[in-house]
Amino acid sequence: MKAVLVTTIILLISTLTAAIDLPSQQGQATLPSQTTARPSDVKSLDAIMLAVYDVISGPAGERDWGRLRSVFTPDARFIPTTRKPDGTFTYEVWTVDGLIEKAKERFKEHAFYEREVSRKVESFGCVTQVFSTYESRETPDGKPIERGINSIQLFNDGSRWWVLSIYWDRERPDNLIPARYLNKKR
Repeated sequence: MKAVLVTTIILLISTLTAAIDLPSQQGQATLPSQTTARPSDVKSLDAIMLAVYDVISGPAGERDWGRLRSVFTPDARFIPTTRKPDGTFTYEVWTVDGLIEKAKERFKEHAFYEREVSRKVESFGCVTQVFSTYESRETPDGKPIERGINSIQLFNDGSRWWVLSIYWDRERPDNLIPARYLNKKR
């Protein structure tokens, strides 16, 4: 009788433990092994940050969209903020493919160069948050046509870096970039 009771308690505990763990398991992403990134693009935080800006920059023409996809998780998000005609602000949410659809026609016709000019990094475990101040240009060394801050969330799985999301706002006369985000020190 005692053995049956112990066995029943063990099964009950195992069942409850599995039920408690189930919701957390449902939300877990499995990073695809078929995503082939250049090892040099994902080996370090500096490398992936360089790749993010490099892959969208260049003369008018096609971009390497496969390379772009390879540094982002499959469910990554791009979140630009915009001012509505009434003066309030809103945001949009794009997938990687959504960004590509919005950008590819423009890039075919227009050169676009974006580079990081300052970076602030916070990390804890495998989670990293980067405030990356950027400048956009029409030529590699031309006058900036836009500046802003990309809030970039990254994940390090122990063997490589992944970008989870980029959320950004542009600089405007009423929204100047603070000096602390223009410091060249990292």
